[in-house]
Amino acid sequence: MDTFSSPSVGSSPKFSTEDLMGQLKVQLAQAYAEEFLETVRGKCFEKCITKPGSSLSGSESSCISRCVDRYIEATGIIGRALFNAQR
Repeated sequence: MDTFSSPSVGSSPKFSTEDLMGQLKVQLAQAYAEEFLETVRGKCFEKCITKPGSSLSGSESSCISRCVDRYIEATGIIGRALFNAQR
């Protein structure tokens, strides 16, 4: 029997299943948020910033805003589709 399938005889688990699931959900959410921000940062910067400088032009700023909004909207659509598919 491996150490991951069940606790040893006479020992009790330090965390409940609910605690572990909650911690896992938090860690997954953090990892997802970091990946999302990195993707958006890279894609939107590449698409919108043509001449990097000390500040953004008006068109660069509005391009980034629209780009981020599209990524957020797409992520919501995908999330809802996945949620509905699990039902």
